Amino acid sequence: MQTVRTPVLEIAYLESGPPDGPPVILLHGWPSDVHDYDGVAPPLAAAGFRVLVPWLRGFGPTQFLHPATPRSGQQAALGADVRDFMDALSIPRATLVGYDWGGRAACVVAALWPERVAGLVAITGYGIQDIAAASRPAAAEQEFRYWYQWYFHTRRGRAGLDANRGAIARLLWQLWSPNWRFDEVMFQATAASFDNPDFVDVTIHSYRHRYGNAPGDPAHDALEASLAGQPAIAAPTIVLHGEADGVGPPATSITRDRLFARLLERKLIPRAGHFLSRENPADVVAAVVRLAKVPG
Repeated sequence: MQTVRTPVLEIAYLESGPPDGPPVILLHGWPSDVHDYDGVAPPLAAAGFRVLVPWLRGFGPTQFLHPATPRSGQQAALGADVRDFMDALSIPRATLVGYDWGGRAACVVAALWPERVAGLVAITGYGIQDIAAASRPAAAEQEFRYWYQWYFHTRRGRAGLDANRGAIARLLWQLWSPNWRFDEVMFQATAASFDNPDFVDVTIHSYRHRYGNAPGDPAHDALEASLAGQPAIAAPTIVLHGEADGVGPPATSITRDRLFARLLERKLIPRAGHFLSRENPADVVAAVVRLAKVPG
């Protein structure tokens, strides 16, 4: 583990591969951590890529520098963190890989700072939230899948997450990747990241802000205004989606493929669920290798 300081965070990260290799940044989801890429990072490093896997804000050893900084989980903050991470490591351009919160952060960077993104592996598709439209009800089945989000809007839900963060995460892993049989050692290795002192605050803010039920960090107002237009992403992109994703089935993302100006492929992975990089790491590796061959 290494750390690097940005204007807001001390970001902890894992690094492997040659330092002069093409940089690839692997971004984890919620509720998970850098172990999402245990099966992805080694083969990419062996193939000559410089592989960086940071803990997002609110997870693991990543820490805020100042107590007064809002513990925001909004999409603009996540994207700005990745941009700042690249700046701190003097990485002008990288391939980004992500799903869930990490996929959202990757899409934000690709949309707002296109010159920084050589390629994008968008696991579960275009992740930028349409907050203005968030109050519109979804289909009953999708509302049911989002039960935890409504729970986190309540005082009881906040207390429940604080008291039962590991149990909630374990249940969601089971529901979202029903064909994946993770073991206790694997789960506990990641569950330690939920002990971060800001995990609850960042999580609760993320789920309330996306529905317009919590104010954003004023420092990110301009970025959120840019994201409100659902900007297109110009980087060469490969979308991977598990057919058995228990929270965001493939039908929930296909309509937004039009927002990828250079979509090379949409690939559905049989039996894979939400934690696709853990379940089918070879598909993620293959996508990064393919993007590396796409001309500038």
